Amino acid sequence: MVRSREWQHARRPSREKLEDPVLRCVFFRTEAGNEPVREWLRDQVTADARKTVGEDILTVQRTWPIGKPLVDSSGDGLREVRSTHDKIEYRVLFVVEGGTMVLLHGFKKDSQKTKKADLDVARSRKAAWENRK
Repeated sequence: MVRSREWQHARRPSREKLEDPVLRCVFFRTEAGNEPVREWLRDQVTADARKTVGEDILTVQRTWPIGKPLVDSSGDGLREVRSTHDKIEYRVLFVVEGGTMVLLHGFKKDSQKTKKADLDVARSRKAAWENRK
């Protein structure tokens, strides 16, 4: 599904009406200290697309709970932020724990169905997050 930029802006609250986020947002961090979603955004996503993805994540933080078209369930407690920029689909898989949105995995979507490998990465990181001390 391709969403126009006009529609994306129409669903966001204006800057004057923004409230404090409902959810705190954190990047999943590996035992080695890497933050895979932050690194993906920085290294593999253009600045303009990164801005779109970031705005969509912020919208989720401020308007949680929110559903389609911006957020969809991926099963096993995983959800995805669904962003489109310049006809390219971007996804950020996350979980919500308490009042925290944990960004687990990000990727460009190049097929109708999310690849099993992408879901497996997110599930593995979710398990690691849940088992942290």
